[in-house]
Amino acid sequence: MSHLEVRRISKSFDNAPVLHEVSFSVEEGEVICLLGPSGCGKTTLLRIISGLEEPDEGSVLFAGRSMDAVPVHRRGFGLMFQDYVLFPHKDVVANVAFGLRMQGLAEAETRARVAEMLDLVSLQGYEHRQVYELSGGEQQRVALARSLAPRPLLLMLDEPLGSLDRTLREGLMGELRAILKTVGVTTLYVTHDQEEAFAVSDRVLIMQEGRIVQEGTPEAVYRWPVSEFVARFLGLNNLLPGRTTAITPALEIATTVGTLTLDPPEAGGIRVGDEVTLVIRPEAARPVPSSEAAESINLICGTLVACSFRGSSHRLRLRHEGDVELEFEIAAATDLPPLGHMVCLALDSEAMTLLPRA
Repeated sequence: MSHLEVRRISKSFDNAPVLHEVSFSVEEGEVICLLGPSGCGKTTLLRIISGLEEPDEGSVLFAGRSMDAVPVHRRGFGLMFQDYVLFPHKDVVANVAFGLRMQGLAEAETRARVAEMLDLVSLQGYEHRQVYELSGGEQQRVALARSLAPRPLLLMLDEPLGSLDRTLREGLMGELRAILKTVGVTTLYVTHDQEEAFAVSDRVLIMQEGRIVQEGTPEAVYRWPVSEFVARFLGLNNLLPGRTTAITPALEIATTVGTLTLDPPEAGGIRVGDEVTLVIRPEAARPVPSSEAAESINLICGTLVACSFRGSSHRLRLRHEGDVELEFEIAAATDLPPLGHMVCLALDSEAMTLLPRA
């Protein structure tokens, strides 16, 4: 039996549907991310699970028990929001201890639990700092410690890193996952940032207009998106319309940049002549010297129209003569020609996948 079960949840506001029969389950100790663009219904779904909103239809079960008639304060769930909602007039200890004192825990036990949580989030020595003295990342850690201190049965985080700058956010993503897995708490994590979702979660549920349109491990949804919407939302913008011209011994797709070849397992139920969309991931390409071009498979050539340095990589844009532009990430150590010159790239078939034509 799943730890959390969401069954056919629907919700509308002012006759405008927000959620459409959403169903999924979460195992004990699993970290699940609800990932989708703003307005897709993920926060509303979180509020329904917490008890802050009532669904129009459907049920929420936890450990086999219906939560439908259970008020928020009796569900035993923890909530953490983007703005943290810390008490500005209290120090770190008082903020973390708030939920424990609401539970009526003895003072000695409260002190021990607060110390344990501050150690977990690497805030030892911050006990008597005032909230306004802390950085954004430190405030985020205090909010997380406060959410975990009462030992919630289910922890729900709504865009918890959204107010942090990029450097802080990237530093905390992996650390946050380590903390959640150390505690072993079942977690629902809401974000619109795919990099954040991939770094934190065991499994991703991608939402579009109030529906879950794909679920799977971070690697699976990235490697095999099920639709053009999912591909573009995950930053996979190299989408080429094409038609299958052969399936064996290899799968061949005729596109505007030439015929490209994938391994046969990609074929699935696809037949010769089918209209498809080819997804080419940005890491698919490697530059090929002109001396090797004639022997290369999946070769595309075009004009280098943009190139930006990203630290460990170059982000480049190639314009093919078929009036198609494609973007790729190439290792920073790679020698590239000046802008406006021709560049040839070989594409890795394992970094490409097919979608039925929308």
